[in-house]
Amino acid sequence: MYVIHADNSGFFRKVTKVFLAELGVDSDGFDKGDDVLNEVGTRKVSCVITGLELADMTGEDLIRQLQYSGHSMTIIAVTSSGNEDRIKNLETMGVKATIQKGGNWKDKLREYF
Repeated sequence: MYVIHADNSGFFRKVTKVFLAELGVDSDGFDKGDDVLNEVGTRKVSCVITGLELADMTGEDLIRQLQYSGHSMTIIAVTSSGNEDRIKNLETMGVKATIQKGGNWKDKLREYF
């Protein structure tokens, strides 16, 4: 299983990579959506975990482009707020889960791996 984590926070990417490695999951992190799209085009990606703020686009923009790419993968969104409208919008976009940073995010993420 290969997972990509996209987030504008280098610290959160690093913490997530270490956590996924503890679960036996191979992963790479990127701060730009374009880098994620390039990686999806060259490797078999099982899951993309994306923050909603990236260096070059929003997480919603990345999700749309991933869906139009024709590749099949699970998409999980990570947000820093529990905005109900945004979460519902992500669900309608086909996001498998929306996880809030902080608190028990590791427990929530562990459910998928």
